[in-house]
Amino acid sequence: MYAATRTLARPQAFRTFASPALNRFKHTLPSLPYAYNALEPHISEEIMTLHHTKHHQTYVNGLNTAEESYAKLGDSLADAKKRISLQSALKFNGGGHINHSLFWKNLAPASSGGGDISKAPTLKQAIEKDFGSVEAFQKALNTKTAAIQGSGWGWLGYSKETGKLEIVTTANQDPLLSHTPILGIDIWEHAFYLQYKNVKPDYLNAIWNVLNFEEAESRFIEAKA
Repeated sequence: MYAATRTLARPQAFRTFASPALNRFKHTLPSLPYAYNALEPHISEEIMTLHHTKHHQTYVNGLNTAEESYAKLGDSLADAKKRISLQSALKFNGGGHINHSLFWKNLAPASSGGGDISKAPTLKQAIEKDFGSVEAFQKALNTKTAAIQGSGWGWLGYSKETGKLEIVTTANQDPLLSHTPILGIDIWEHAFYLQYKNVKPDYLNAIWNVLNFEEAESRFIEAKA
């Protein structure tokens, strides 16, 4: 599953959403690697169930529908206009599928090591080098993610160009294409509102208790290779 998600996250793979004739397979909802209640009390069972089975499933369904519609288009002027109109649906639903597929692997129950940055020694050392300290990094990511207007994602990404870890935000369901995603935080209301209402900082503070640093370590090591 993780290998497939890494492939989806690459810019060239994302661009294939614009050519659904090349994608004859159906996208499917990935299974969670833990129970819906496994992240409590930090993320409730109700949120996880709705987020996964309703919201992510909607992106999967929307992506399949958009690709099927795109693949049926011909070369007429009318179809060319339809093709352009489908681009936003492909980008939105394709991005939603990519982002959430990464996000589920990005989390782990506290009982399984979630929130334990000692499981990521290489990443921890790089964070301290690029941000000064783990605490400074957490504060910076929380601050920039909370400042997103509307909906979006806060990311810790690795830049091949600079050789550094950098904090990046993306709007709506835009995937992170400028960097390799190491950690991502969903700041759409459906990710937290039922539990934390409109208090984003409480959600952002809580999620650190269930971040899968072992997974982040693997992503970081691969990104640097």
